[in-house]
Amino acid sequence: MRIRAALVGYGMGGRHFHAPFVAADPDLDLVAVVTSSPERADQVRADLPGAEVIPDLATLLDRAGDLGLELAIVSTPPAGHAEQASALLEAGLHVVVDKPLTVTSQEGYALVALAERVGRTLTPFQNRRWDGDYLTLRRLIDADELGEVRRLESRFERWKPTESRAWKDGASATGAGVLYDLGTHLIDQAIQLLGEVEDVYAEVRTLREGSGADDDTFVALQHKGGALSHLWMSAVAPLLGPRFRVLGSRAGFESWGVDPMPPPGPASAADGQAPLTRSPEDAYAVVGLDDDKRQIPLDRGDYGAFYRDVAHAISTGAPTPVDPRDSIAVIALIERLHRDFTIT
Repeated sequence: MRIRAALVGYGMGGRHFHAPFVAADPDLDLVAVVTSSPERADQVRADLPGAEVIPDLATLLDRAGDLGLELAIVSTPPAGHAEQASALLEAGLHVVVDKPLTVTSQEGYALVALAERVGRTLTPFQNRRWDGDYLTLRRLIDADELGEVRRLESRFERWKPTESRAWKDGASATGAGVLYDLGTHLIDQAIQLLGEVEDVYAEVRTLREGSGADDDTFVALQHKGGALSHLWMSAVAPLLGPRFRVLGSRAGFESWGVDPMPPPGPASAADGQAPLTRSPEDAYAVVGLDDDKRQIPLDRGDYGAFYRDVAHAISTGAPTPVDPRDSIAVIALIERLHRDFTIT
């Protein structure tokens, strides 16, 4: 029997990064979408004609039993994640929460404790663990093709001198800014690849006039194993650097570009997942030495794997695809970076 799911929020995240994969998964049935926006309600009806539009979370909670819901996905601004996820867990639902899981680590620990108390799964949507370039890099590191990794450089950079979404331009206390947005991915990936962090440095800056959120931030991590990570996240980069540049004791790795945004609506690829293929000019990485390097094709990105694992975890009790404690560790680090390294 398919797991009946509801999506809370139908902004860019809900429409492009959640709905296509939930709707395409053979073990999931997306039966409801919560949005109070008439425009987004029309998008839901066009993209997902089988899903019912629900005007608010309170109505969804009242109707959860009638709808036969088992799973809820929270894709709303971060400030509401803790309260919304708590209400859904208390209603007896399994919950996926878009990153960041919560704005504070204290909220995150409370959410994990609640999920354990009510016996429901809780997992953050760290979808960038399934990007093609990250999957390729992880495979090469696991196969020891780069040797001992000494330095990882990783970037999410954009040129967006003005912010169109008001909540993203708010104070860091609400989860706004590039450190909570892009940094959540970059730090998570670095820790997954190179292990725990023992020391940090950062430059947390706000360059756009009138903005209340950091928009140009650099983070340096010293990992316990000795490797260094240098992470750039920016909304005001007029020229973009490589997505990954990794230096090992035997070889290096470099890639450019990012996996494209999935289209709205149910996925149409033959394997039931929305296509995440890149254009040919940036669908490869360079591996080797400066005078002896080769191009290799990037692995195919697969965000659908996250939801396949979510369905498996709910059905069998297997571990969730992302441990929420991983996300809480990242949030605690972000709190420290904002506290100790913000440039005013």
